[in-house]
Amino acid sequence: MPTAADRLRSAILWLAAGWIAWEFLYYLQFKLTGAEGSVFLFTILSDWLGTPGGEKPFRIFVAAMEIVAAVLVLIPRTRPFGGLFTVGIMAGAIFFHLASPLGVDPYDDGAMLFKEACFTLLMGLLIVWLERASLLPWLPAALRARLPRAFA
Repeated sequence: MPTAADRLRSAILWLAAGWIAWEFLYYLQFKLTGAEGSVFLFTILSDWLGTPGGEKPFRIFVAAMEIVAAVLVLIPRTRPFGGLFTVGIMAGAIFFHLASPLGVDPYDDGAMLFKEACFTLLMGLLIVWLERASLLPWLPAALRARLPRAFA
């Protein structure tokens, strides 16, 4: 019989996974249809990366990664990997907002996109932390032995 702590943990995991899936799948409509705002952002990034004209492949590639992450977090068995994938995707998004000409507030809307990226990153980290026991066996034994007790 699941304890109250087990049910709370499960609810938190589903809420975090739901947020991630919603966030990624919601923005697909802009990335996959070539909406003006999405094309604008990815043009800035592709130009900054020195690949002018590479906006569309870059945009579609990011959309594909987000689809995979959204599916992974919704399947309990693959949720930890979806959480890791989310962390990687959102770390990249945050990096580009901070390091490129894109900036934190490219739409002049109070930095909503950046704030959502930060929150989604946190939800990915939360999943990774709560599911760390399922990720540990994937680490090499030498690395597992060096981890602090909190990771066990």
